[in-house]
Amino acid sequence: MAVKTLVLWLRAARAHFFTATVVPVLLGAALAWQRTGTVHWGLLAWTLLGCLAAHAGANLANDYYDWKLGCDDDNPHRSPFNGGAGLIQAGILRPAPVLQASLLCYGLAAGCGYVLSLTRGWLIWALGAGGFLVGVLYNATPFCLAYRGAGELLVGLGFGPGLVLGSYFVQTGTITPAAAWASLPVGLLITTVLYVNELPDYEADKRAGKRTWVVRLGTARAARGLRWLLAGIYGSLLGGAACGQLPPMALLGLLTVPAAWHIVVMATSFHDRPSALRPANALTVMLHSVTGLLLTLGVIMDRVARG
Repeated sequence: MAVKTLVLWLRAARAHFFTATVVPVLLGAALAWQRTGTVHWGLLAWTLLGCLAAHAGANLANDYYDWKLGCDDDNPHRSPFNGGAGLIQAGILRPAPVLQASLLCYGLAAGCGYVLSLTRGWLIWALGAGGFLVGVLYNATPFCLAYRGAGELLVGLGFGPGLVLGSYFVQTGTITPAAAWASLPVGLLITTVLYVNELPDYEADKRAGKRTWVVRLGTARAARGLRWLLAGIYGSLLGGAACGQLPPMALLGLLTVPAAWHIVVMATSFHDRPSALRPANALTVMLHSVTGLLLTLGVIMDRVARG
């Protein structure tokens, strides 16, 4: 029974998206090791735990407020990649416990932040508060910035620069231009995940008044615009290497270009066919993880090569 309950709550927290947190936190630590030759493993563990707790809290709060605002009540195209967990709408979980679980997760994140602040000082609280604000402003009333076309930006900033620079700062106590540059492709990658996952939600979001960029553009134009997001990902990798902010080995991330192009082809072909689009949704999640990990590996290999 305990295992079934745990699995249910992991499903509610959408744990299959936790790679969106793990990858940037590992990248920040790898960048710190590249620079200093040292990894503070205990601090990294507390960072991962705190960031994962905050991510779970944000996902649970997102589902609660989407239920409250009626966004996912009538979404026939819900899948593991879009439409939220759907457990409130299905009557499996009641709204109040979901909100309480969200607050509990945020409390755990705050506890981890306290532990980290003992080493890195008050700036940890500032970084944590920024992450909390991203979660609150995204979907919580009365802000609901995801309903106003700012959700993509918030997610990109929070899961890109926010996590990479936060992890780097925990390890080093500083923030550098190189770490900031490395956070750009990761931020654009998670924005791409959200953007592609919004395509199947077009009708449900439109009915609920959730003015995402896919709703604003329409699925056809949004699918065509996807190539600009992907160009930004690989352009930032090339630009970072060209100006010396990223090591040449970071260009390992370019190995995923064929997969990215395949996503564009599928999104353009099936933008208005949610069931046919699911392979693109899955491949986009994989693109984020693999590209981010290849970038991380390139950073590590650069340090190893330099001794």
